Amino acid sequence: MSTRKRSILLRDLKNYLTFLKDYGYSEIPSELGSTLKIQSGTNKKSNYSIGIDKRLNMETKQKLTKKSNISIEEVREELGDCTRCNLHKDRKTIVFGSGNPNADLVFVGEGPGADEDEQGFPFVGRAGKKLTEIIEKGMNLNREKDTYICNIVKCRPPNNRDPKPDEITACKPFLIKQLQAIQPKAIVALGKPAASTLLGRTVPIMKERGNWYEYEGIPLMLTLHPAYLLRAYTIENRRNVMNDMNKVLKKLKQ
Repeated sequence: MSTRKRSILLRDLKNYLTFLKDYGYSEIPSELGSTLKIQSGTNKKSNYSIGIDKRLNMETKQKLTKKSNISIEEVREELGDCTRCNLHKDRKTIVFGSGNPNADLVFVGEGPGADEDEQGFPFVGRAGKKLTEIIEKGMNLNREKDTYICNIVKCRPPNNRDPKPDEITACKPFLIKQLQAIQPKAIVALGKPAASTLLGRTVPIMKERGNWYEYEGIPLMLTLHPAYLLRAYTIENRRNVMNDMNKVLKKLKQ
């Protein structure tokens, strides 16, 4: 077996196991079969990969057509006064999320900063003001009525560093439940950590921003984080972000 074919199988297997874990499976369902053969001389997916795709499509269609049985309030109640990772030791406030829990559009960021930790709401500092500007002036939407905003971790990482893997792991179930409760038409991942968390792999954000992906059957757009946009406030970066948001607006109208 070639190295490329082996890497494809390993990627598919990893994605499928992550999928099963997120949905609460403790064993691999037997109905998928276990054929791993690849047709020689072709670039087609393996039978196993095709089986995964069919199962994923079936599960995601069920998710989109089945009404959520959990609310944002219930997710917040389950989170409680969280001490599941070390971030709780230095936080002032849990920053759960804000906006319309019935919104068609959800923005997912990285983690709270100092202003967010102080006020208890996501994206209220300089980066938050830039995000509000993008939403209200650039997209002509109302931030509170038309969007919901949250982060992959709910407590501020010290010195605004990137969240560590164990911190993301502890908080990700609540992010997943937030998205399941809202069931938006589209998600925007703001920056590399958010994009990497939702896609389950390391994302080179500068290369992959502006492209559509899927998260549990929901269209997922990757774009630059507003904080990065403020640091590298170039015409090119601003144009790229607005191009990304125009794609989102088009998707919402479909």
